[in-house]
Amino acid sequence: MIRGIVIEDQEATMARFLNGLNRDIANVVELKHCVELEDMVRMAMKVERQIKRRGVHVFRPIRLHLP
Repeated sequence: MIRGIVIEDQEATMARFLNGLNRDIANVVELKHCVELEDMVRMAMKVERQIKRRGVHVFRPIRLHLP
């Protein structure tokens, strides 16, 4: 984008960034109000650290195996 001198709306850039995130992280970041891309990046990094610290995937559905 820099080489081609492409100018994109900040909201479009933020949406593209959110779409590229891990789904577990994106679900949490999506609930927070971020005005700028930098805020969204910081929030995503914070959520990623929390998930790594817990060692589990918070938003994974539990699968039940019924006979």
